[in-house]
Amino acid sequence: MRLPTLPKPPVPKSFQDSPARPGEVEKVKPLEQAKEAGIHVADWVDERTSLSGGVRWLFFRKVPKGTNWFYTLGSATMFAFVSQAITGVFLAMFYTPSPTQAYESARHITNDVFLGEFVRGMHKWGSSVMVILIFLHMARTFFFGAYKYPRELNWIIGVVLVILTFVMSLTGYLLPFVQRSYWATIVAANINGTGPLVGPYLSDFLRGGAEFGATTLSRFYAIHMMLIPGAIGALIGAHLYLVAKLGTTAPPWLKAQPAEDLREERA
Repeated sequence: MRLPTLPKPPVPKSFQDSPARPGEVEKVKPLEQAKEAGIHVADWVDERTSLSGGVRWLFFRKVPKGTNWFYTLGSATMFAFVSQAITGVFLAMFYTPSPTQAYESARHITNDVFLGEFVRGMHKWGSSVMVILIFLHMARTFFFGAYKYPRELNWIIGVVLVILTFVMSLTGYLLPFVQRSYWATIVAANINGTGPLVGPYLSDFLRGGAEFGATTLSRFYAIHMMLIPGAIGALIGAHLYLVAKLGTTAPPWLKAQPAEDLREERA
């Protein structure tokens, strides 16, 4: 039995807004003015670009029944990448990619720069979080069968994104230029050199020559700071486009329900 709802008590007159006097124009509050200004700016931009149609196409789309928290792993991975990009920009403002100054600049960021230790910690541990999230997202895609027709291309783009994430982790590991990162990079470059056909060429490209030298650090910094993030950003855009165009798959434990008209025909 539903209990009856009581009417709300009236607001005392002392708390009510006084009515406007005859002929007096009602004052607009600053918050309402800012809201109206924002609406006018958005309408002005949309009238000239028609961005609202693309936004509605991307965000206001149907999702399958049974969608759960597993479907947020992709957006969580993208958020981790954005966090890495933002913290990386701030770190690049104080970092010097030089064999004689790299370690000192990293120490300066940690000990002297305001919130430098916090930003560097976010960047350091955020790389591990991004690797974990992208593997969880890939596992969810595989076990849910989201790599099958017509989403094969999106699966290939995801595999390339995993490889680029590994390359970004490898190139960023050298930048503090401590003993551990130095020797780990030498081992990684030597392992790449053992690959068939392109292995030796890839190893020479990463080192910037036949041996590990002064140009290796600047080569890794350029790859880590400009080349890989740009490629990842472009592939994320293509990935999101295909997700919005093809839609997401339903969980494998849910069976597709036939339409009502087909049910009536079968009956």
